[in-house]
Amino acid sequence: MKILSYRTIIQRDGKRYHGFVPMLPGCHTDGKTIEETRKNLKEVIKLWIETSESMGWKIPVDESVESIESVELDNDLDKNLLSYA
Repeated sequence: MKILSYRTIIQRDGKRYHGFVPMLPGCHTDGKTIEETRKNLKEVIKLWIETSESMGWKIPVDESVESIESVELDNDLDKNLLSYA
């Protein structure tokens, strides 16, 4: 069995997080936390692939394996950085 990997993007959307898979049109979800959104993304990717297979559609392969992460800094660190500018 081939292991499929897809690039996912998770963005803050107000008080929640929105996640989507650029390679799979319409494959998106949300969650209260990043972890919940990741879990939900795995579920919708599986559903997307199952649906595509049942319809006889070709499953795209994402050859670009990369990770895009967001790093949040606390206010104290921001103030310290500004004092050096």
